[in-house]
Amino acid sequence: MATMRGGEKLTAELQRIADNVRGNATVKVGFLEKATYPDGTPVAMVAAIQEFGAPSINIPPRPFFRNMIADKSSEWPKAVGDLLKSNDFDAEQTMGQAGEGIAGQLRQSVVDTNSPPNAASTIERKGASKPLVDTGHMLASIDYEVKT
Repeated sequence: MATMRGGEKLTAELQRIADNVRGNATVKVGFLEKATYPDGTPVAMVAAIQEFGAPSINIPPRPFFRNMIADKSSEWPKAVGDLLKSNDFDAEQTMGQAGEGIAGQLRQSVVDTNSPPNAASTIERKGASKPLVDTGHMLASIDYEVKT
């Protein structure tokens, strides 16, 4: 009959990993509550108008956030699993790195969104044709927050 040695060490290591992962860390990515324009307008409100449109003032929807989630979210579980392993199963550190990665994907989605194009009057006012980038404030406001 085979015997096993070191079971206490294995049990202790599995418990340590479980305790780290059980840390119940979560991450929020996007336009956090503290992000505002200089006049106090919440960046999240402006981003929502851009995302969903405002037909009453002729702003068409430019779904940069939903499109990024649709395109990238299938990659996140594997990425988080890989990060957990490389971070010795530290949930807080893993969520921070995942948040930074997803924030980068969101920034890229803002930059890559070109449709629908800006109206001629908007291009004249801005001096540029990039739909979601004017001053760069919305782009720079993309952030993440880890909670434990």
